[in-house]
Amino acid sequence: MARQGGYGQRTDAGPGAGRWTGTGPGMPSGRPGDRRHGCVTVLAAPFALAARVHRPGRPDRLADPVIRRVALARTGVGLAATAWLFYAFTLREEAKAVVDDRLTDLLISAAVLAVVGPLAVAAFLAAARPTLRSRYRRRLRGPLTAWGCLIAAAGLQWFALRPDLRGAFFGGAGDIGFVLGLLFQVGSLFLLPFLLASSVLCVHHAFRTADVHEVLPPLLSPVVVLVMSVLQAFDGPPVNAPQTVWFAFLAGAPLSVTALSAWELRRLRTRYGTTLRGALGRRVH
Repeated sequence: MARQGGYGQRTDAGPGAGRWTGTGPGMPSGRPGDRRHGCVTVLAAPFALAARVHRPGRPDRLADPVIRRVALARTGVGLAATAWLFYAFTLREEAKAVVDDRLTDLLISAAVLAVVGPLAVAAFLAAARPTLRSRYRRRLRGPLTAWGCLIAAAGLQWFALRPDLRGAFFGGAGDIGFVLGLLFQVGSLFLLPFLLASSVLCVHHAFRTADVHEVLPPLLSPVVVLVMSVLQAFDGPPVNAPQTVWFAFLAGAPLSVTALSAWELRRLRTRYGTTLRGALGRRVH
């Protein structure tokens, strides 16, 4: 009787009886679709890793789907307004320079949050009651992981783009130094998309500060957006838009984010009884 199952199957009847099929559970079939799927997996790996690192992961965290949908809608409106601005008016610089400026703004916003976030969390811990402080400290693993990964990726990417530094660092190591320098260059192909995705997600998730407490992200977001709007005001518009349109565009981001944050805090208070005073353990009886 023929054995069924396993990593290859033999059949007693039909053409090719008794031949190894070469397929089975856990073994690649070699079909073109599988190869395409593998390529997509490799290309998506830095983005998937960035999402895993920066998405809040505390199991008992309060996650309101309405807040998430409203935040996504606000982001969509902001992207639509930006697209309209670039569509309606001509560029003041070359397209490459504009793209470089937008990427720089993105990295600056992540850097601002990398400074403001730890300060805000430290102030939050200092203001909390001692009985709650130890609990919040135990929740710092997520924010510290997100913060450390972003800083490490930025440092490694900067090092990978500096051949003079690589030469000075690996030059005296001979062939081993050459191989290490080559590995850094190849690794930058993964680091760059990971760094860009992390810069977006760390701002969107406010460095996973929701893992510490749900009231922290809506308190941090307006600060970051306000700082970015001020910096953009000094840089000037990337398009030949009237000043009124440009300043309305600049004001729209902090005003909308502040309004969304105020609404989120109100919803947390009215629907779930979660307030900043309660998070600090300073309820009024």
